Amino acid sequence: MNPGDDGVAISRVVETAASWDGAPLLSYPRGAPRVTILRATVPPHTALAMHTHALVNAGVILRGELTVIAETGAQRMFRAGEGIVELVGTRHYGENRGDGELELVMFYAGTQGMSLSERADL
Repeated sequence: MNPGDDGVAISRVVETAASWDGAPLLSYPRGAPRVTILRATVPPHTALAMHTHALVNAGVILRGELTVIAETGAQRMFRAGEGIVELVGTRHYGENRGDGELELVMFYAGTQGMSLSERADL
């Protein structure tokens, strides 16, 4: 798709080699590639479980706000329309601290048999 084709407008949401906390992303794993796209809806005032990712993943907030909290205490809020490049290898969790639903789409770039995330309870 090329900008300007048939009136199509394209905007770059995010382009980076680092996660939201500035840590460099890991190299993609070797093996048969597997791309997964998930769409999630999170109720108001809901915290997700502490977890980690071993693969690069990124997404877009469609509606609401997501606050991501790392085990280090670092945190960042992402609003509708913003892109997020997740932490890899660092324990973290997300929260919908708002009064409305949070909706997001996440893209995972891994290999066959690789888990998208692992629960990492404290």
